[in-house]
Amino acid sequence: MSRVEESIEVNVPVRTAYNQWTQFESFPQFMTGVESITQIDDTHNHWVTSVGGVKREFDTEITEQTPDERIVWTTVAGETKQHGVVTFQSLDATTTRVTTQIEWQPEGLAEKVGDAIGVDDHRVKADMKKFKEFIESRGVETGSWRGDVD
Repeated sequence: MSRVEESIEVNVPVRTAYNQWTQFESFPQFMTGVESITQIDDTHNHWVTSVGGVKREFDTEITEQTPDERIVWTTVAGETKQHGVVTFQSLDATTTRVTTQIEWQPEGLAEKVGDAIGVDDHRVKADMKKFKEFIESRGVETGSWRGDVD
């Protein structure tokens, strides 16, 4: 398994950062390679990605979710094997640290080479910067889901 971790400080309150992250269907606006995400229900999403010319579809399940603190997910169907967690830490009333940790199984030669030379690390770092720009430019979230998942 490969692993990447990235943190970024965003200049919005923790509630705003967390609420936006629960809006999975907005991810294509700031995540490279994510073509679409369809939210099936409160804990399941269908992803369509295209990275390096490789198109994949897979389903994820949120296995843990605590408002303003963390979201944990894993793939449950499809070609991609992935597990991750995103955490939210309030640094002050208007600043939040968002940390993403993702583990995945690279498949095929292109993904294995990309992993070896750090392509995924760079992509996650760039996507976190795009999330920062996205939420800070708006100042408010596009929606929210405040439920708990145990």
